[in-house]
Amino acid sequence: MGRPSVLGPFKALGFLFRKPKTLRYPFELKEPSPRYRGFHLNDWDKCTGCGNCADICPNQAITMVEVPEIEPKPGEKNLRPQIDYGRCCFCGLCVDICPTGSLRLSRDYLHIHFRTDTFKLLAKDEKTDGEHFLPPEEYSVFKASLEHRRADYEGFTSDLRFSLFEPERVPMPQVPPEERKLSFIEQVIGYSREEARKEAERCLECGLCEEACPAHLKITDYVRAIYEDRPDEALRKIFEDNPLPSICGRICMKHCEEACSLGRRGEPVAIRWLKRYAADSIRDYKEALEQRPAEPTGKKVAVVGAGPSGLSVAYFLALKGHKVTVFDSLPGGGGMMRIGPPPYRLPIEAIDKDVEYIASLGVEFRFNTHVGRDVRFEDIMRDYDAVYLGIGTTVSRSTRVKNSDKCIPALQFLRENKMGKGMKVGREVIVIGGGNVAMDVAREALRLQHMQYPGEEVVTKTVSLEDWDIMPASEEEIEDAKAEGVQFNPGWGPKEVVLDEEGRVKGLLCMKVKSVFDEQGRFAPTFYEDQEMFLEGDMIIEAIGQVPDFSFMPKELFEKLEFTEMRKVKVDENGMTSIPKVFAGGDIVNTNLDAVTAIADAKRAAEGIDKLLRGG
Repeated sequence: MGRPSVLGPFKALGFLFRKPKTLRYPFELKEPSPRYRGFHLNDWDKCTGCGNCADICPNQAITMVEVPEIEPKPGEKNLRPQIDYGRCCFCGLCVDICPTGSLRLSRDYLHIHFRTDTFKLLAKDEKTDGEHFLPPEEYSVFKASLEHRRADYEGFTSDLRFSLFEPERVPMPQVPPEERKLSFIEQVIGYSREEARKEAERCLECGLCEEACPAHLKITDYVRAIYEDRPDEALRKIFEDNPLPSICGRICMKHCEEACSLGRRGEPVAIRWLKRYAADSIRDYKEALEQRPAEPTGKKVAVVGAGPSGLSVAYFLALKGHKVTVFDSLPGGGGMMRIGPPPYRLPIEAIDKDVEYIASLGVEFRFNTHVGRDVRFEDIMRDYDAVYLGIGTTVSRSTRVKNSDKCIPALQFLRENKMGKGMKVGREVIVIGGGNVAMDVAREALRLQHMQYPGEEVVTKTVSLEDWDIMPASEEEIEDAKAEGVQFNPGWGPKEVVLDEEGRVKGLLCMKVKSVFDEQGRFAPTFYEDQEMFLEGDMIIEAIGQVPDFSFMPKELFEKLEFTEMRKVKVDENGMTSIPKVFAGGDIVNTNLDAVTAIADAKRAAEGIDKLLRGG
């Protein structure tokens, strides 16, 4: 080995004149890559506060912080992520898991300050080119340049192609429209075990769905149980808050899915169908649930009406040890669920499965019993320690236009076909209404037409005051009706039922709608009376809503019942009406007019009744 040269150290002087490969000073300009992972930005308008970013962070660098100026609402919390850059490793997992795409990593990578408390950032996207971490005057003693930012690229953003969640749900197997419209076969087939587990795997467990659900079911728990292939445990979690999983698993209005964070850029988790899977997977509720009512209290509660609200309050009270008797005029439980939704949406067997389990807990059902006729309401008030009104809305509204007496009420039509001998329909049916009941009527009429006039040309059409943008029926119901061949005439209102010389229905004369609501949002339709349309038809069914029937109550008691401005029965925080020991819930109390809200009313009232009976 040769001796080292004494000039060797002087070779280093050559590097003094080379261009540096790294930044020599914090404020030196350098172009970051288009997908550079710098400081976080968060679009608060998109962010729902779900907290998935905080859950996935491997360094616990993200804390969800309450922001008082944001008002929480269904599907959105007033929480926003705060990042601790003393912990953050800029891995980008928080961006990849963000279901709304609100969170991203900017191309801003430079921050210098002597105070370590400035390394925490409540990430917010101000949608400007200004400094988002600290204002320039507070940036640092070095006054480092901010020119390293570039507006040409967004930085590291969420891309659904590489996201850590599945944006599309598992398709639900259904009977094709051209086949199902010829019969009353149940449309939705249901998930298989493999399909249910795959769909349950999509859930991020953020809990937004639970806050949006009126009954606050433990959705994340039962979805996880399905993923773990434990449908019995899923059923137990459901029954803690909802005793009607077979019914709700088919017809629930799924407020939870509307709040699901995955639905912001993809499809929400199929929570309703997973509930149905859990219910259908268990043949015997009693064996799976192993519920035992508490020791008998000796107190008696009467429930008027066996709809979702009445059934639920009976269930919750029976578990508390009270003796419950349910009165209903129908031959079985379910209330409007038994009459309204056609068999292709809600089979009688699915209703009876829930009702029979509630009966197994000791609840006594007196079906085919008209309160006010077969048993006096005064006697019920005398003989029971508390009374719950879950009577629903059972009287169809009428348009009251000329010759409207020739129209058939929707509930009469649905009841006759589901529980009676069936109704003879015309070849050209007109359904007045734009809500879900109108969709049920139209789709049922079309099926009956195909069954009663096989091979012949038939048509069912709807006419509604509401145009497409404000039609009250769910999008799902509308699309199913369209697929089956129902014709729509939105934005038209009935003016007169036209009769022929023999007094038979010939058609419906309609007027073009100018507006449905007034400036205060109240229902007050106006029309262009010079714009008319005639719809031919030999049968007209009115499906424009229902009202409750209080004729079972003596006049002196009814006059003591207080109502809200919306003509709903007024109840207190315990669900009790203005009449002592009389509680109420369901469609006569709330404005949602759905089963799950009725169940929520029943939960509240059951607690109130139990408190009253125990002297609380």
